[in-house]
Amino acid sequence: MKSKTEFKYEALLDTNDIQDVLKALSKGLGKGKLAFSDEKEGTLQLDPKGLMRLKVTASEDEDSQQFDIKVRWEKRPKRLNKTAPSIRS
Repeated sequence: MKSKTEFKYEALLDTNDIQDVLKALSKGLGKGKLAFSDEKEGTLQLDPKGLMRLKVTASEDEDSQQFDIKVRWEKRPKRLNKTAPSIRS
């Protein structure tokens, strides 16, 4: 399969199927490998590691409710200086 840089998926699923998707994401995070694929477009592989930014939002209006989960990390984490700066006054 060819490599992808973006993966999008949308479907109507029941709560059990959505739980299965969330469990698969959790398992992949634990292993440090997430592979997203569909039958036509190839595979996108992500390698989550290190500190990650987590954003969870929830909203409700008159007709619907929703929540979103976003996880982001740097492919090459920035290295922070481990020594204090020298400051004179």
